[in-house]
Formats: sequence, structure tokens, C-alpha cells
Amino acid sequence: MLLGLALLVGIVAGLRAMMAPLAVSWAAYLGMPGLTGTWLSFLAHPYSHWIFTLLAAGELFNDKRPTTPSRTIPPQFGARIIMGALGGAAIGASGAELVSGAIAGVFGAILGTLGGRAVRGKLAAAFGKDLPAALLEDVVAIALAVYLIIALS
Repeated sequence: MLLGLALLVGIVAGLRAMMAPLAVSWAAYLGMPGLTGTWLSFLAHPYSHWIFTLLAAGELFNDKRPTTPSRTIPPQFGARIIMGALGGAAIGASGAELVSGAIAGVFGAILGTLGGRAVRGKLAAAFGKDLPAALLEDVVAIALAVYLIIALS
């Protein structure tokens, strides 16, 4: 179960990088066990979930700009992998599977990045423009993050 959630948080990171730490930080704030005494305990800090909420909101806005680069260029792809690993590690830590969780998060981030790009491209072609596809991708990422918060806390 935990590794499936770690994979899912990676997929969320692949869709929207900052949505993954937002989900884990909110879950930690609401009572997700396992982070106390680890290097990931900063995710449960009383201000972390608000900081990640602001960062995720900024990402949602920035993603719609025409100058935003592709999610598959190295800096963006790397950020998604790092956020997937971070989220996966936090979820894994709640069951003493920190490394396995991080690995699952990385795989999920790769799947989410490449799959999200492919699906959004097909949807944008079907809609005739990118904005409706981007907004639909936002809804999916937010819904998955909310599911993770509920499942983990």
C-alpha cells in the first residue's frame, strides 16, 4: 500500500512538481506518522504546508505561460524526479521503507512526466489549444494530491 502511494506521489510530481511535496507536507501536518526524527521532519513543520501551497499555486499559474519550457528538459525533468523521490521517501518513511519509497517516487515521477506530456499533447490537439488540456491536467494533479492527503493522514 505505501509503495503504491509513493508511486502515486511520484506521478503527481511528474504532472506538477510542487504538488507532490504539498501533498506530503499537508499529510504530515495533519498527522502522517514516520517523519519525526528523520531528515524529512521539515515537511511536518507548521509553516511547510503553507510554503508548498504557495509554490504549487505559483507553478499552476506559471505552467500556463507560453514561455514556460517543456517538462522534459533536464532542469524541469530533474526537479520532478527530485520531488517524486522526496515525496516517495516521506511516504516510505511512515512505514520504515524510506529508500523503497524514494525509488517508487522516482519511477512515478518518470511515468507522470512522460505520460502527462503525452496525454496533454493529445488533449491539446483534440481541443485545438493547450489551455483546456493544461487545466484538465491541473484538476487531475490536484485531485490526486487531495487523495494522497486523505490516504496518508
